[in-house]
Amino acid sequence: METPNTLMEAIQFLANPDNAISYLVAVRWPNGVTCPYCEAGNPMFLATRRIWKCRNGKCGKQFSIKVGTIMEDSAIGLDKWLTVMWLAANCKNGVSSYEIARDLGVTQKSAWFMLHRVRESMQDGDTGGKLAGEVEVDETFIGGKARNMHKSKREASGVGPGSKGKVIAFGMVERGGRVKTAVVGTRRKTILQKHIREHVQAGSAIFSDELLSYEGLSADFKHAVINHAVEYVRENVHTNTMENFWSLVKRQLKGTYISVEPFHLFRYLDEQAFRYNNRKEMTDADRFRTVCKHIAGRRLTWNKLTGKEATA
Repeated sequence: METPNTLMEAIQFLANPDNAISYLVAVRWPNGVTCPYCEAGNPMFLATRRIWKCRNGKCGKQFSIKVGTIMEDSAIGLDKWLTVMWLAANCKNGVSSYEIARDLGVTQKSAWFMLHRVRESMQDGDTGGKLAGEVEVDETFIGGKARNMHKSKREASGVGPGSKGKVIAFGMVERGGRVKTAVVGTRRKTILQKHIREHVQAGSAIFSDELLSYEGLSADFKHAVINHAVEYVRENVHTNTMENFWSLVKRQLKGTYISVEPFHLFRYLDEQAFRYNNRKEMTDADRFRTVCKHIAGRRLTWNKLTGKEATA
């Protein structure tokens, strides 16, 4: 099967719906198409409609390549969906819904929904296991600057000097390896250390700043602290790798997305973490294929995305 290696090749190749379906089938069902409803194999392909019909007498349902994926119930064509996946996987600073809307000829609302559904497939969960070796941990505050806001908006949002009214993001990065992030409600010791113990292998070397919430890690890890009031690097003790990742996140948020609701922040962190974790030894085509491999089983409805139904 032909595999596109550049955005131009991808657009030309995937513009043909048969090519798009063949590509997704090979990625989603490497061992053969199975019914997403009953998991029965060898369904009948109805070529004129480009859908399958389950041969299981108890099921017998018809389904398209979109069923059971982030694209389910979407009337937008595969060519546009796959272009969005390519861009989200490979644009280092992200791509805005307004740009997608202009380039693909869809509404901004549809483009925004598409991008969030693609971010759903970029979540890696616990893929790759726990972080190990030398791990840096750090937290950052994300939110608009009070001085840049109109007085009425500033008062409504609660944003003030320093961290007031901002959202706390916490991150852990394995030097030379992967990063894991989370949105946390507080920087208290119980919360931060819970994340560390869940995602970092015991016995690893942990580097942090002087925040008191990190005290007590020495019982399970080799913990070293850098005091930023005095210095930023002491031999190999620093948190520069994690801080560099935060700079990528903030460049993406401020330069591309401009305004992000705290409710959705974790999705934007997942997006940047995906690109960071797949930056080495992966081509644009590899990252695109990785996103396509995870579109199944991660359906995201509009009501769930907008908080109109429980996310549990």
